[in-house]
Amino acid sequence: MATDIQDLLAFVAVVNAGGFREGARLSGKSASSLSDAVRRMESRLGVRLLNRTTRSVVPTEAGARLMERIVPALGEVESALDVVNDFRERPCGTLRLNVPVSAARLVLPTIITPFLKSHPDIRLEVIADDSFVDMLAAGCDAGIRYDERLEQDMIAIPIGPRFQRFATAASPAYLAAHGRPEHPRDLLRHACLRGRFPSGATPLWEFERDGETLNVDPSGPLIVRLGSAVDLAVQAAVDGLGIVYLFEDWLRPYLDSGALVPVLEPWWVRFTGPFLYYPGRRYLPSPLRAFVDFIQANRD
Repeated sequence: MATDIQDLLAFVAVVNAGGFREGARLSGKSASSLSDAVRRMESRLGVRLLNRTTRSVVPTEAGARLMERIVPALGEVESALDVVNDFRERPCGTLRLNVPVSAARLVLPTIITPFLKSHPDIRLEVIADDSFVDMLAAGCDAGIRYDERLEQDMIAIPIGPRFQRFATAASPAYLAAHGRPEHPRDLLRHACLRGRFPSGATPLWEFERDGETLNVDPSGPLIVRLGSAVDLAVQAAVDGLGIVYLFEDWLRPYLDSGALVPVLEPWWVRFTGPFLYYPGRRYLPSPLRAFVDFIQANRD
C-alpha cells in the first residue's frame, strides 16, 4: 500500500507539535496542507490516526502505534541518505541535541565552540529540557543523560567530567544566624531551598559517608523548578535565605568567591558524569558522526 513519504512526515510533524497550527509553524508547511496529508493517509489506510478537537490533536491507538514504528524508520531513511555526505570534504547539516539544563550549563560550554569552529558547515540545535522525553520522537539526533536515565538499546559514550558531586552550601550570614549543620539530619531544622522536577517529583537530598547513605527530605521557604529556575535558589542562598543543594560545579564560582560556604562537605555524594547517547544505527547522520568523533578524540 503506497503512502507518500511527505504525508508520513506531515503526520509525524503534527503529532510531535500537538496540533496542525504548531506543526505548520515548525515544519514550514501550511496547516491545511498538513491536514490534507493526514486525511490522505487515513483514507489509504482505512483507519483514523488522529483524534481532533477544538483544543488538541492527539494520536489514536493506531496513530500511536504508527508513530512508534515510523519515527525510527524515517530516521534510518534520513541517515542512509546522509551517507552521501561522505563524498563531501566536510560534514554538513543540523545536529539536534536534547540535554538537561545542567548539561547545557556545565558540560556543553567548553565543547560547542571548538566543535563548531572545526566543523563550520554544521549547525547545532540544543534543546535543554529536564523532562524525560523520547529523544527520537522529539526529533533529536542524540541526547545527554546520566546513566540511571539512559534509554535501552542506545549507544552511550562519556561526555564532560567523569565524576561529579552534589554539594550543599549556604551564605556566611545564614550560618552565622542559624548555625552550621554537623550531620545531614540537622537539615531538618534548617531552611532548605528545594527543587522540583517537571514531573512534579521533589527529589530527596542524598548524602554518603564511610558507607552510610542518608536521604533527607527537608523543608524551606522556596521551591523552584529544577533546571530552568535553579539560579533563583542559588541567589536566594547567596542572599541568606537558606541552604541549597546542587551540582558542585554549578556552585563552584560562589564557593570560590566566598559568597557561599560548603556545608556537610564530607557527606557530598560522588556520582558518574553524563553520557552522550544515540541510536545504534548502521548509518549515523554526518553531523552526529562528526560530533561523536570529536567527543571521543577530546575525551579527558
